[in-house]
Amino acid sequence: MRDAGCVKVHDVETPALLLHLDVVERNLAHMAARARKLGVALRPHAKTHKCVELGRLQLEHGARGLTVSTLVEAEVFARAGITDLTWAFPIDPGHVAHARRIAHDTGATLRVVVDDLGAARALAGSGLHVWLKVDCGYHRAGVDPASDYAVAVARELGREQGLSFDGILSHSGHAYRTTSKAEAAVVAESERSVMVEFAERLRRDGISVREVSVGSTPAMAAATDLTGVTEARPGNYVFYDRTMVLIGCCQPADVAVSVLATVVSHQPGASHFVVDAGALELSKDPGPAHVGPQAMGAVKDAPDLTVATLSQEHGVIRAASAAALDGRFTVGDKVEIIPNHSCLTVPHFDAYHVVRGTGDGGEGRVVDRWKIERGR
Repeated sequence: MRDAGCVKVHDVETPALLLHLDVVERNLAHMAARARKLGVALRPHAKTHKCVELGRLQLEHGARGLTVSTLVEAEVFARAGITDLTWAFPIDPGHVAHARRIAHDTGATLRVVVDDLGAARALAGSGLHVWLKVDCGYHRAGVDPASDYAVAVARELGREQGLSFDGILSHSGHAYRTTSKAEAAVVAESERSVMVEFAERLRRDGISVREVSVGSTPAMAAATDLTGVTEARPGNYVFYDRTMVLIGCCQPADVAVSVLATVVSHQPGASHFVVDAGALELSKDPGPAHVGPQAMGAVKDAPDLTVATLSQEHGVIRAASAAALDGRFTVGDKVEIIPNHSCLTVPHFDAYHVVRGTGDGGEGRVVDRWKIERGR
């Protein structure tokens, strides 16, 4: 989706989602290097970006395949020629036919995730690749690795009655509740330990476990040892966001997406102004309250300002006093807002404005537009 020529960032009509490509490429290279150092394959989670061009960039940086969160995403990436996909969402019997159809129609290897014995039995004869989802401490989904039920589901999959049992998979979502890389490293080691011990338990029971897959950006950014793990599935690292900065997962310079907004109202004597980016652009994610005051985003290069409230299309940005805003922002000015959660901000837009480098006066230029795939 290439634009005719390049335009300055601040000439873009707002609200707009900016993708800073230099930062993205640095983030991809850094995570690929970490994976190599830790001895694991990368299968990045594409739900963060929902973009074929970015998926291909991840593969160019050595990813073995992609992870997706919906069958719509799986179908889009498969039809784009990305042939090794994991749908990392617990499958129920009603979705087996759709998953089989995608694999059949595209020729892609589609790996599904299960944590239920009935659903595992429904997968028999499907021809699909299957992961057993394991709860490593997040307590959202997955079998309890200490339970007999977990072994029973694994044994059903291990019979491989018309399916391929790939191994066990976890998601350390609780790493997002940490406050530093040191804390995230503890979560990463706990996830590794739980998964490796469970794999050994299954192997002692005669069940083959080919792969051990773990994943979250904070854990992967902090892990120091992944012995016994074969692949990792971080997703947010491609962009990062305000939450990742506040929990110590990355630096502000690592954040690769921002929402460009225009000042549409600033009344004399007011300690706030209004921009044209609201909940429909930034989402209602309040950010990580466990590490700082609640805000609906951050204004780039203006730490004294707070994205205080959002309504549907309005964003209210506050300062400590009216004097702090004196002469700074007038109607028509542009600001960049760093979202709390890039994975929730991206789906509100149709496309990225891809920004490369800097132009005259240090302002980046939009060099392309990349489509964002949406829907379930």
